[in-house]
Amino acid sequence: MASDPASRISTGALSAIFDETKPQIHEPIVQCVQIKPLPPQQNSQERYRAVFSDITNYVQTMLATQANSFVTSGVLRRGCFVKLKGFQANSVKGKKILIIFDLEVLQDLGEAEKIGEPKPLENKMEEEEKPQPTTISSNGFYGSKIQGAQGQVASRAQPRPSLNPGHATMYPIEALSPYCHKWTIKARCTNKSPIKTWQNKNSGGKLFSVNLLDDSGEIRATGFNDQCDALYDLFQEGGVYYISSPCRVQIAKKQFSNLNNDYELTFERDTVVEKAEDQSDVPQVRFNFTTIGDLQSVEKDTTTDVIGVLKDAGEINQIVSKTTSKPYNKRELTLVDNTGFSVRLTVWGSTALDFNIPPEAVVAFKGVKVSDFGGRSLSLLSSGSMTADPDIEEAHKLRGWYDAQGRDENFNSHASLSNAATSTMKADNFKTVAQVREEQLGMSEEAVYFSLKATVIYIKQENVSYPACLSEGCNKKVTELDPGQWRCERCDKTHPRPEYRYIMLINVSDHTGQLWLSCFDDVGRLMMGTSADQLTELRENDEKAAGELFQNANCRTWNFRCRAKIDHFGDQQRVRYQVSSAKPMNYSEEASRLADMINSYSIV
Repeated sequence: MASDPASRISTGALSAIFDETKPQIHEPIVQCVQIKPLPPQQNSQERYRAVFSDITNYVQTMLATQANSFVTSGVLRRGCFVKLKGFQANSVKGKKILIIFDLEVLQDLGEAEKIGEPKPLENKMEEEEKPQPTTISSNGFYGSKIQGAQGQVASRAQPRPSLNPGHATMYPIEALSPYCHKWTIKARCTNKSPIKTWQNKNSGGKLFSVNLLDDSGEIRATGFNDQCDALYDLFQEGGVYYISSPCRVQIAKKQFSNLNNDYELTFERDTVVEKAEDQSDVPQVRFNFTTIGDLQSVEKDTTTDVIGVLKDAGEINQIVSKTTSKPYNKRELTLVDNTGFSVRLTVWGSTALDFNIPPEAVVAFKGVKVSDFGGRSLSLLSSGSMTADPDIEEAHKLRGWYDAQGRDENFNSHASLSNAATSTMKADNFKTVAQVREEQLGMSEEAVYFSLKATVIYIKQENVSYPACLSEGCNKKVTELDPGQWRCERCDKTHPRPEYRYIMLINVSDHTGQLWLSCFDDVGRLMMGTSADQLTELRENDEKAAGELFQNANCRTWNFRCRAKIDHFGDQQRVRYQVSSAKPMNYSEEASRLADMINSYSIV
């Protein structure tokens, strides 16, 4: 006989999550009293909001995307009973909300009407109450410390021990945000930049940055001036460290980093950095590989990771920059993989001088820029890294393939396919928006390519372009230091002005539905009929005329060549649809394509 559901509910558990002085329940049982979809957001997966009750109180929650299946499968319904197995509690500006990572629907308890008359959790924090750090409870997450009645410290989710009893709450990197106050992370330094200097009319200084990695994610940290002097020699690539606040958490400057994190750290005067004794419990490096065969459909100037067998390493060469007249050392490598393609990859500076990896080694590169010079080619960024024969699954597979058959294969070069992205679109590659969704294109780890005939119905005008470096082949985002002073971190120099480049987000429609597409500079110029530089100037001088340009670009039908690939953002994942080329509608070609389609469906 099933137990009485009301007797199983963890009464008072929701209030205790937000009040560390109350007894804690590790996996509370609650009743679901409401489920609603959140308003749809552009280019993102559907999200759901649920309200859970413990009879005494109820609280608003948001389901992480990996928990969507509980709703879409119909298992999580209004009135059912749930065990919360993984959650993150936030108290921001007095508003209490839970983010649910994992749960279990207790089907043996069935369903019932709302039990009791639960009241909302008090949303106003006491004025004298200090802001509490985010609390996380689930496998792999670390909780905040809880002061017990006798003054003993207990942990809600068994935080890892620190070297120093003075360490604050142990956090995973993915939980860091500007709302966190006292925290410590344990992370591996996967990359350390050289010390860089800058000088302008008003000031000068120096800086360095490190990439930090733990089980949950990666984050970039930067030290300026005194912190550069104090910390530069302490950090060594491959070492594991405890880093404790005070350390500023701020919105990441994406032009300086290729890490998948919305935030970055800035070391402050009192930031504590200690080398960890235990170096083994933190991962070495995390990759998001693009196969060499897929590079042809990757947008120019994208930053990615690749792995391949080193087929050839060229001699060291030196080039002189046209803009700075400085000499740069370079070495060209040739990589191959089991897609049957080869690619040229350039390494620079000391990496080129000190390169000593033998041919036929498997090499993984993190942080390479994709170029279309002579077809697709790659360049290792200053913030990137390379690892020979890494102990990862992808490397073992490549080694087995190369030893078994790859050594004797002939490989295609991307140089012969430089125009492949704009080649004629085959009829059997055309999809409708409904087919793209129904066939879940891009939901696997491999990129999928398709053609789409659709009409532009909306162009997002905010952040339609970005200020790019003037150096030939760079295109990195630059930062305005002072009027007439735009700094490029990659080139380590200042320009009097930037060149604006498109990063357009458009909504397109056909007779079956709508889709958000990302477009870059070449496609943006074609669709807008002007350069991003000219559009930016027009918006500053004549907003009405600029608005007319956007209006004229709407309601036009194009044949798009698209790439669908799943992107990972911490615990979330979503499909990104990227336009590699676009062609105005040619009605003669379109009529022929439709006629061929009709003939293919004809009944014999």
